[in-house]
Amino acid sequence: MSKLIIVAGVSGSGKTTIGKLLAKKLNLPFEDADDYHPEANVEKMKAGHALNDADREPWLKILAEKLTEWKTQGGVVLACSALKESYRKTLSSKSDAKWVFLDGSFEVLKSRLTSRKNHFFKPVLLHSQIETLEEADYGIHVSIDQTPEEITEKILHKLYF
Repeated sequence: MSKLIIVAGVSGSGKTTIGKLLAKKLNLPFEDADDYHPEANVEKMKAGHALNDADREPWLKILAEKLTEWKTQGGVVLACSALKESYRKTLSSKSDAKWVFLDGSFEVLKSRLTSRKNHFFKPVLLHSQIETLEEADYGIHVSIDQTPEEITEKILHKLYF
């Protein structure tokens, strides 16, 4: 049985940190969806402009195909914002991924983003991500007001119990 786990949330929620810890615990590879953005999307975000649905569509289709590929290779933990339900449907269209959602307050998210160095995502874009976010009523939801290790343990417990 392959394992496909998507760790989702807005920028600054800890998707990469938690995804890497989770992948290590599960002995799975880790992938960051940001690495699959077309260059035009990266340049747009570097310039401080929010992506729209048309910008995200080719990126999401690439990721859906990659999830199919990763499934045949035994699984993956993917960090991906997956802000809207339509995005999550595209990602899930060819796979049976399990969803993990990282939830946090605006203040915590903003402080994390302003302390990050060398990342293309500008903190000013946080508002647009929060406005775009459509909360899911499925999957595993975990608050980010804990240590990464505590968050990872809660996810593992919910995945398997």
